[in-house]
Amino acid sequence: MPNIFEAIIDYIKTTNDNEPKPRPHIGEAMGCWLYFTALAEEIPALEASLNTTTDNELISLLNNSLDLAQHQLDVLRNLMIKEGIPLSQVAESKPKSDPNSVPLGVKVTDEEIANFISLKVASNIIMCSTNMSQCIRNDIGLMWARFHAEKMIFGMELKTAMRKRGWIKVPPYYYPPGAPNN
Repeated sequence: MPNIFEAIIDYIKTTNDNEPKPRPHIGEAMGCWLYFTALAEEIPALEASLNTTTDNELISLLNNSLDLAQHQLDVLRNLMIKEGIPLSQVAESKPKSDPNSVPLGVKVTDEEIANFISLKVASNIIMCSTNMSQCIRNDIGLMWARFHAEKMIFGMELKTAMRKRGWIKVPPYYYPPGAPNN
């Protein structure tokens, strides 16, 4: 059974394939540049996090996040090169190291790593939404819609794992005046 999201994207693509593709406007170009930069900075931080944890579930989440970030970076790089949008500097990859050799006073906790990933996912989703709303070109808008959906799906997987492990940060509950306290 085909993925419903993929079917929707394919339908929209086929209905807009004959659309003229003007140069990206400044907002579209800036959105690409900012998201590219955010991903380029995220990847080495995820690699460093992999060098810090020994938790198998967190390692799996980090690898999934890293794969998704690298995939989106590659798609965006190809679009930016094709459209003549300058690429920002990309940080060097972090070498693999033994998580047990990181001193305890320096080592980032698994909870801190999970919350870092969560913040990056939330930030990426907001950037995709903003970029999608500013698009005039449908092909670029569809790219943002796809990125948005990919990050949302990963974010749900992450949130489930964080809730299970007690890592999720929950704001205080709101009780409106006059409401029961239960």
